Amino acid sequence: MRTTGATQRGISLVGLIVVLALLGVLGLLAMQIVPAYSEYRAVSAAVVKAQAAGSTPQEIRAAFDRAAEAGYISSISGRDLAIERVDGEQQVSFAYERKIHLAGPASLLLEYSGSTAKK
Repeated sequence: MRTTGATQRGISLVGLIVVLALLGVLGLLAMQIVPAYSEYRAVSAAVVKAQAAGSTPQEIRAAFDRAAEAGYISSISGRDLAIERVDGEQQVSFAYERKIHLAGPASLLLEYSGSTAKK
């Protein structure tokens, strides 16, 4: 008897398990990174607000600390801001690191920085 050449197509069970495991690992990694990135966006917004709210470095730092408390920002505080006067205008910049533990000795280091300087 002759076959018509029909072959099975699709993914095997082992292939499906591997794909699901990779998707699970990527999902867990995203669940760790997304909150850190959201905090970075909140820090950037708080720095812009603080720059507009204060005219001296002390006022800018105090305004940032108030915004950080309201926005649940814990990675950086007002004393970590670098404030300098350029062309008669206060420019505020920041830089910080966020370390995310993955498993065993492995971790992920995210480096964030930003500035209110006009580009």
